[in-house]
Amino acid sequence: MEIDDWKIMRKAALIIFSFLMMACSELIDKPKNLISKDTMADVLAEFAMNEQMTLVVENINLDNATRYTLQQKKINGNDFVESYKYYTASGEIKEIIDRAQDLVINQDPKAKIYIEKKLKENKNVPAFAQ
Repeated sequence: MEIDDWKIMRKAALIIFSFLMMACSELIDKPKNLISKDTMADVLAEFAMNEQMTLVVENINLDNATRYTLQQKKINGNDFVESYKYYTASGEIKEIIDRAQDLVINQDPKAKIYIEKKLKENKNVPAFAQ
């Protein structure tokens, strides 16, 4: 009789575990105002170029440049943050960052050498932190 109870318990545990896995399939809920991948790539490329401008122009205000970029794309800062979190949690951020790098390289072909150098220096750093 104990063996039958054990089998029933294992089956019940398996069923409960399966339901839990299906319920927790996403780490984070999709934001209501999710920004498209292409737009995210555009914004990240602009952010990267703005950051590089600080090397050329000493008194540039990076916060204002960031706000301006978001205004131009008609994106709320909160929506950007929530979308960035979502894409990072879903693992799609690497694809978006690769698109952003392509955009930067298309605008400035010399950037390719710089990007490759930085990627070699930071090869163990996750894509979202590079």
